Amino acid sequence: MREINMKKRIAFAALIIALMLPKLAESQDSDFGNWLIYIGNKKLNSKWNIHNEIQYRNYNAIGDLEQLLLRTGLGYTFNENKNNILLGYGYILSENYVGNSDNKVSVNEHRIFQQFTSKQKVGSVKLSHRYRFEQRFVESDFKMRFRYFLGLNIPLNKKGKELSKYYLSAYNEIFLNTKTSIFDRNRVYAGVGYNISNKLRLEAGYMNQFFETSSRDQFNIITFFTF
Repeated sequence: MREINMKKRIAFAALIIALMLPKLAESQDSDFGNWLIYIGNKKLNSKWNIHNEIQYRNYNAIGDLEQLLLRTGLGYTFNENKNNILLGYGYILSENYVGNSDNKVSVNEHRIFQQFTSKQKVGSVKLSHRYRFEQRFVESDFKMRFRYFLGLNIPLNKKGKELSKYYLSAYNEIFLNTKTSIFDRNRVYAGVGYNISNKLRLEAGYMNQFFETSSRDQFNIITFFTF
């Protein structure tokens, strides 16, 4: 009986994501790509942590590189592990198509960022707020950007204090520039995750990233690892 109920919940989660796809994909110009993401967290002690991240983004399923992102940072946790402040650095290699041609140009970016993350619970639902301020050195240009991230984690089979194996994940993140145009982009994501252990979990889902006049659709595969 428990196995049947679990299958029903997973099927229901998959149905929700499927129903969201047509609405999220509406745009003037939309392409479907794939992001492979690794997010790691190394705890130095009860307060300090090192963040590490690799993202391999493709224009298609795989093999047509859109962007390679490497990010790391040193964080400090306080307020009973509910809040974290972090100072980080990122390197981003972008392979941008030139106009409507098949030619690409490589763009290098070095990025410094500061972020504040806050966690809370409403019943069994976990909420995550992230505020990030970025200083971006894109080739010879300098830009600054603010990002706000709101994430949800909903366990599907939690019993007491036992770790839920399956969960739903969703988030919205908005990007705002300090110069015109102010609006940079917005990301909407919905997925299903599996907790392998307290330190390792896998997640897969759909993300729509839309700009002022266009959007891109991605299928994301994410690995989270705490060590």
